[in-house]
Amino acid sequence: MRILNQRIYIVTSPALAAAVQRASKTLSFTPIIPEVTQPVLGLDDATLAIVRRNLDPGPDDEQGYLAEIQGMVYASLGPGTYLNELTLDAVRELRTKVAAYAASLGPRGTNAPTDLLLWIRHVVTVATANYLYGPENPIALDPELEEAFWDFDHGLTALLVNVYPSLTARKGHTGRERLAAALADYLEAGRDKTGSKIIQKRVELALKYGWTLRMAARSELSFLFAAIVNTTTATFWILLRLYADKALLGAVRGEIAAATEPGEERDHTRGRRRRNKLRIPALGDQCPTLTAVYNECLRLGSDNFSNRKVKEDTVLAERYLLRKGAIVQIAGGVIHADEAVWGDDAAAFNPRRFLGGAAKGQRHPAAFRAFGGGKTLCPGRHFARNEILAFVALVLMRFDVDAPHSGALKVPEKKDTGLPIHILEPTEPVNVVISTRAEGAIDIEGVEITMEPFSSEDP
Repeated sequence: MRILNQRIYIVTSPALAAAVQRASKTLSFTPIIPEVTQPVLGLDDATLAIVRRNLDPGPDDEQGYLAEIQGMVYASLGPGTYLNELTLDAVRELRTKVAAYAASLGPRGTNAPTDLLLWIRHVVTVATANYLYGPENPIALDPELEEAFWDFDHGLTALLVNVYPSLTARKGHTGRERLAAALADYLEAGRDKTGSKIIQKRVELALKYGWTLRMAARSELSFLFAAIVNTTTATFWILLRLYADKALLGAVRGEIAAATEPGEERDHTRGRRRRNKLRIPALGDQCPTLTAVYNECLRLGSDNFSNRKVKEDTVLAERYLLRKGAIVQIAGGVIHADEAVWGDDAAAFNPRRFLGGAAKGQRHPAAFRAFGGGKTLCPGRHFARNEILAFVALVLMRFDVDAPHSGALKVPEKKDTGLPIHILEPTEPVNVVISTRAEGAIDIEGVEITMEPFSSEDP
């Protein structure tokens, strides 16, 4: 198909998506990055020139800014010590926010309805700013910047069009500029030294390649976006699906309890009391139903598309000629809704499709597109799963969530009228009553959170 003067090839087959991913030398995402980030972040021409330099270096070429920062992020967020460290910082910060909210609640039956998405959005935004940028982050110093961030997020499509954005994308543009100014002040004051290691490395690399501090601040807008938005919306869908299905909720709570064992008990072998642990790896490894709900919510909510620029004429799968200069777009939403891949109930919420090895073994590995695929597979996917599963577990351990007036929780449709640049939000608000669990509540402040796996030596 053609849009204006641009030829676009649409890929809707998992097998062809895998072929696109294998052809990364001639079908590349990196040439698209400068064209997207400049209007979204408001980068100046000098910074854009730095980003464009050596976009796809060969083995003997000098590495450019984009290649080095991508390599750093992939290395930092891959399985290892730093991923564990950052995960613990994130989950402990979320625990603090959840515990504070629990302390603010009145007796059961006295709490007013709240918008579930807005509550999760607030918790994730504030917690993420804290664990990434430290206690003196811009949102902590000016809480109104939380709303500015979400104005920026909801204005991304209009900003991308880039036609007089201060007029045609007014709220998004205003939110972006307020955040960029606050982040610039943050960097110029040296407050990033109290932030996480990955933020400090990002700033160091930007300065190494000639960025100004104020342009580096704009780059942090993209990292905030990546860290906050999908975590918020994925957590919303997971919690809503679980609280709307009492049987599913009970099964998942049982798995979490087995991975947590709340309370304190005497360790007779060591002669001291020990705290039980919420082992974050156990949530993914030992909680199959929770993990299946996570995957199914990502499948249904991720209509994202993966774009590649054709750098030279390429024959795909020995059949399709892709012309130089064209765009190849892998339509994730189409693949996620394909009945040939997911079954006749592809449009329905059915986490059982992710349970059991047989069904998974029959599915093409490129069919699940929530984190993209190939060379552009999301570097934060391990961290995202850790954080989201742990956040969900903390909420399930502490709260009951019900519809107002003793009604039934309803799951709205996803809002698919805009560009699917992240997991889609609901078409309407979901008002709920959040209260402390009537039975089986766990004092999450008394549970040690750890990245240790289960051990055969555990009592």
